[in-house]
Amino acid sequence: MALTRAEREQFLAEPHVAALAVDAEEGRAPLTVPIWYQYEPGGDLWIMTGRDSRKGASIARAGRFSIMVDRLSPTIRYVSVEGPVVATLPATREQLVEISARYLPAEKVDGYVDFAWKEHGEQVVIHMRPQRWLSADLGDV
Repeated sequence: MALTRAEREQFLAEPHVAALAVDAEEGRAPLTVPIWYQYEPGGDLWIMTGRDSRKGASIARAGRFSIMVDRLSPTIRYVSVEGPVVATLPATREQLVEISARYLPAEKVDGYVDFAWKEHGEQVVIHMRPQRWLSADLGDV
């Protein structure tokens, strides 16, 4: 059964690791990779990636991307959303802290942020406006 707007937005707001998909180079299947993301119901979704990464270049070229999140328990549920890029901005350390705290235990955030800020190179934050949604809860199958 399809989720209501409120259900799908709330599910997307939970800290799932997403599968991001974006058109890749001609003659290749879409690039699909796991990624952390940030989302609040009713707002834009954002991701952080390397400025010169394949993912970032593909998103810049395509101008849009999709993500899909799912779970298996207590019911099988998924939400997929696709939309246009509405902003690409240099990442801040504060945004790295925010997204890291969403996924990591509190005691691991500072160490990870210190490492990532130094080692991952120049990062950008890409904002996507959710435009098309697919969702379902298949129940307890």
